[in-house]
Amino acid sequence: MEAVQPARWKINGSDPGRLGRLAYFTARHRWPVIGVWIVLTLLGGVAAGKLSSRWYQSFSIPGKPAYEASQRTLKAFGVGVRPPSVVVFHTAGDVTQSAAIQQAMRRAAATMPGALTSSYFSTHEQMYVSRDRHTTFLEVYPPGSPTFNTKSGANRLRAAAAKGLAAGITVNVTGHDPLEEASTHGSGGSSSVLLEALVGGLGALVILLFVFGTLPAVLMPIAIAVAAILNTFTLVWGLTYITNVSIIVQFLIALVGLGVAIDYALLMIFRFRDELREGEDVETALVETMTHAGRSVIVSGSTVAVGLLSLIVLPLPFIRSMGIGGMLIPAVSVLAAITLLPALLAVLGTRINSVRVLPRRLVDRGHPEDGAWGRWARFVLRRPIVVAAVGIAIVAVLAGLGTQINANEAQLKNFPGTGTAIAGRDQLAAAGISPGVMKPLDVLVEDGGNAQQVAAKLRSVPGVVGATAPSTWHHGSDSLVEAFPAIDGSAPGIQGVVDRVNGTLKGTDGTLTGVAAVDRDFIHALFGNFPYVLGFVMILTLILLARAFRSIVLPVKAVILNLVSLAAAFGIVVFVFQMGHGSSLWNISATQAITAWIPLMIFAFLFGLSMDYEVFMLTRMREAYDETGSTERAIELGLARTGKLVTSAALILMFAFLVLSSSPGYEIKLFAIGLAAGIIFDATVIRALLVPALMRLLGDLNWWMPKWTRSVLRVRQPEPTSEVAAEGA
Repeated sequence: MEAVQPARWKINGSDPGRLGRLAYFTARHRWPVIGVWIVLTLLGGVAAGKLSSRWYQSFSIPGKPAYEASQRTLKAFGVGVRPPSVVVFHTAGDVTQSAAIQQAMRRAAATMPGALTSSYFSTHEQMYVSRDRHTTFLEVYPPGSPTFNTKSGANRLRAAAAKGLAAGITVNVTGHDPLEEASTHGSGGSSSVLLEALVGGLGALVILLFVFGTLPAVLMPIAIAVAAILNTFTLVWGLTYITNVSIIVQFLIALVGLGVAIDYALLMIFRFRDELREGEDVETALVETMTHAGRSVIVSGSTVAVGLLSLIVLPLPFIRSMGIGGMLIPAVSVLAAITLLPALLAVLGTRINSVRVLPRRLVDRGHPEDGAWGRWARFVLRRPIVVAAVGIAIVAVLAGLGTQINANEAQLKNFPGTGTAIAGRDQLAAAGISPGVMKPLDVLVEDGGNAQQVAAKLRSVPGVVGATAPSTWHHGSDSLVEAFPAIDGSAPGIQGVVDRVNGTLKGTDGTLTGVAAVDRDFIHALFGNFPYVLGFVMILTLILLARAFRSIVLPVKAVILNLVSLAAAFGIVVFVFQMGHGSSLWNISATQAITAWIPLMIFAFLFGLSMDYEVFMLTRMREAYDETGSTERAIELGLARTGKLVTSAALILMFAFLVLSSSPGYEIKLFAIGLAAGIIFDATVIRALLVPALMRLLGDLNWWMPKWTRSVLRVRQPEPTSEVAAEGA
C-alpha cells in the first residue's frame, strides 16, 4: 500500500485552505472515515426498507376552497376526492323504460361498497339521458382517497353491469381514471426502485469504463453513488416523522442521486489523475484536487440544492416534499465526494490507474488540449460568430416550441388508448352528452342549507347543462348537489364556468368542489407563486456564482443561458409529448397538454443540474485565466479539460433519467424524459457551442467585477500567479 505522508499544513509555501486541510485530514484518517461511511451506508439500507410504509401518496392544496370542501365531503360522505367512473348504456329503445338497465346499474354500484351513485333512475332528471333517449349513464363516485397505485375498477364495474344484459344493450365504463389507465396501457403498476437503480448503475458502469478504462477508477464513482443514495434515504426516513414526503421522492433519490453523485466523483477523479500525471505525489494531488475540484463540487451541489429548495415557496405539500427531499440528494452527494472519496483516493494512490480494462489506445492519457476537445476549442475561438449563430438558431427553434406549452390537465377527448373507457367516452360524444359528466361540478351544502334551491340556481348558470340534488345524498345537516358543465373540466373555458358557479353560490350554504374545481385550485396554487420561485433561484444562484467565479458577467450569462436551455427543454417536451412526435416510444400518445406540475419540476431540477456543467467549465476557465491572464487561452484550456467530463457526466445523468422513465405513470415518464432531453441538450448545444463562443466574443469583459460588489460579496482578489506576473513584467 502506498502510504500518504504526514500532514503538511503548507504546500508550495502557501496555506492549502480549508478544503486542502480537509484533504489532509481525510487522508491521515482515511480508514476511520471509510469505516464511518460504511456503517452509515448499512444503516441507510435499513432505513430504505422502512420507508415503504411511510410515503405520502396524495395531493393536497391547503387553504383552497374547492380542495377544503372536497376534504369535508370525504369526511361526511366517504367520497368526493376521486373523480367518478361513468357507466354508459346504449340501446335502440327508450333507456328510461328499461328495467334491465336499471338492474344493471344496481349490480355495478354493488361492486363498489361505500360509493355514491346517481342516474336517471335515482333522480328522474333528463340530464342523465341523451336527447334521442337511447343513451344513459350512471355516475359512480369511488370511496376513499387515491394512492399511487389506485385502480379505477372499470373492468369490474363493466363485468357486473353486463352480466345477463340483453344482446341489444351495450355497456362501457369511462371517466377520468379509466381513461388515464387506458392511455398508459396499464403502466400504473408497481415498480421496483432497487431494480431501476441497478439498471441505472449498470448503464453508468458501461459509460465509466469508456471514460476511465481502469477498474479502480470505474468502481469508485459507483461506490460514492451507493453511499450517497442510501444515506439520503436515512435522512428522508427521518424527514417523514416531521412532514409528509411524496412517494415520487424515492425514484428521485435513486436515479438523480446516482447521476449527481457519479458526476461529482467524476470531477474529483479526473482532477486527481491529472495531478498525478503532472508528477505530483499522492498527498499533493489530493490537496490540489480538493482545492479546485472540491470547490467546484460544493458550488455545483449548492446550485442544485437551491433549485430544489425553491419549491418550498409553493403552498403544495406534495411539491414541497419533493423539493426538501430532492435537496438532500446533492447535499449528501457533495458530502460523500469531499470526505469519502478523498479517503478512498488516499488508500489507492497511484493504483487508481491500475487494472486496465480497455485497450491501451482507448485509455485517457491526459493532455486533452491536444485531443478532439482541444481542436474543437480552437475552432470555436477562430469562428465564434458562426458557432454562436448555429447554437442560437437551434435554441430559437426549440424555445419557440417551448412557448406553446399547455401546462394543464389534458382534455379527456385527447386521452388515447383502447378498450371500454375509450368506447364509453365515444358513446357519450356520439349521443351528444357533455364530456363534463366525467368531471362534474359538485357542491357541498352545509349547515342544513336547501340543496334543491342550490340546484335550481345552478341550472340557470351559463355553461351548466344540468344540476340535481339526489335524495339519498344527505348526511346529517350536509347534502350534495351534482352539476354537469357543458365542456370538459380541462377545456379552456372551464375557468369561466367555475367563476360563474362560485358567483351564483355566494350567499348560500354551498361550496363548489369536484375534480374540475380542485384542478383549478391546483393550477392557481402552482403558478400563482412561481415568480417567487424564479426570483429565489436566480438571486441565490447569482450570488453563489459571483463568489465562485469572481465576476458579475459570467453569473449573469450563466443564468440567462440556463433559462434559454430550459425553454429549449420545454420545446422538446412539447414536440414529443404535447404534439406526439416520438411519444409512442414510451407507449403513450399525445394529449395536447403537459401535466401542470411537470414544467415547474423540470425547472427546479434542470436549472441546478445543468448549472453543474457551467460550474465545471467556468471554474476550470477561471483557474486557467488566473494562471495565464489570457481569455482565449482560458477558454481553450477550460473547454478542452472539461469537455469529456461534461459529456460523460451528462450521458450518465441522461441514462439515469431514461431508466426513471420506466417508472409507473404518465407523469413520471414525462418528467424523466424532459430531464433526460434537457440534460443532454444543455451539455452539447449550450456548453459546447454557446458558452465558449459567447465568452470569446465578450473577451476580457467576462472577468469584470466592480469593487463595490467585491466588498458586498466579500470576494478576495487573488494575487497573480508567477506566470502572469512574469508576462506583466
